[in-house]
Amino acid sequence: MDKVLISGLKRESFQAVIGGKETDLYTLTNNNGMEVCITNYGGAVMAVMAPDREGRMANVIQGHDSIGNMVSSPEPFLSTLVGRYGNRIARGHFVMNGKDYSLAVNNGPNHLHGGPTGFHARVWDAEQINGHELVLRYISAYYEEGFPGELHMNVKYSLTDDDELIIDYRGTTNKKTIVNMTSHGFFSLAGIANPTPEALNNILTINADFFIPIDETSIPTGEILKVEGTPFDFRTPHAVGERIGDTSCQQIVNGTGYDHCFVLNKREPGELSYAVRCVEPQSGRKLEMWTTEPGVQFYSSNWHSGFTGNQGATYPKYSALCFEAQHFPDSPNHPYFPSTILKAGDIYRQKTIYRFGVEYNS
Repeated sequence: MDKVLISGLKRESFQAVIGGKETDLYTLTNNNGMEVCITNYGGAVMAVMAPDREGRMANVIQGHDSIGNMVSSPEPFLSTLVGRYGNRIARGHFVMNGKDYSLAVNNGPNHLHGGPTGFHARVWDAEQINGHELVLRYISAYYEEGFPGELHMNVKYSLTDDDELIIDYRGTTNKKTIVNMTSHGFFSLAGIANPTPEALNNILTINADFFIPIDETSIPTGEILKVEGTPFDFRTPHAVGERIGDTSCQQIVNGTGYDHCFVLNKREPGELSYAVRCVEPQSGRKLEMWTTEPGVQFYSSNWHSGFTGNQGATYPKYSALCFEAQHFPDSPNHPYFPSTILKAGDIYRQKTIYRFGVEYNS
């Protein structure tokens, strides 16, 4: 008999066979009573149980309660891993070594998040190291979803006694390719519910002096603009909803809210540095993020429709905030953006930390 999870999830609801591979649910715990539930279908985080300032636990990430509901989800990237290429590639096209590559067009005229059968829709090999570490492995075949090279990707999840969920990525290829991994957690710090409250009251800080503007199809224009004087200035704390409706800002219009990559302030490329701080004022729950990546995509769940998720919870528009550590969108078509090329013999590495905590009223 499997132990009862405080999230209420049932392991057997995640046990199936998809494409000849077994799916399952894995649970990480720490000495503070936190619980994180992850499935090897898409590496999706289905529960993060975290306390509020009164010690009450709630699930602060949006997910589903069974494999069947995941596979048929209206939001296929709901708190999943994303790869090979997170975010968009214009017209599903890039050139490398003088050769044209064509990818699936699955978001308007563009390629999004590795395509319809990207890493979010694959069954990963799973190895639970101990009660607080899980390793997922996937071999992406040559030309899978149109990408060159056979890519071997390892992702390790660790839950520490500092209430940190650490995601470590390591990848290798046998032929030059492009890689831009991320984890697409939809965080609802108030706790998921029916309905899950809007996150517009969350107080957000992003350590970025610049952001990447987009066109009406969410592709970077090629510019890198200062956040100063715009609704994208989160260098000091602001409520998410304070400027999300500012339709005098064309970038808010183009993103239907926030759906933009912020250029994180770094002393040197690849350093693990502070990126985001988000506080839900009523519960006091707090999320802080560090990453080695040059950017973070901030998405305010603008396209959520109120669909049903985990154990009857519903997910309306603006009910979650995503902080996706990544390289910049459409980098293969912008040579001056940090490169997403991975060569044979080199190693792709990323480390991203989400630390959960509580802010007490002073």
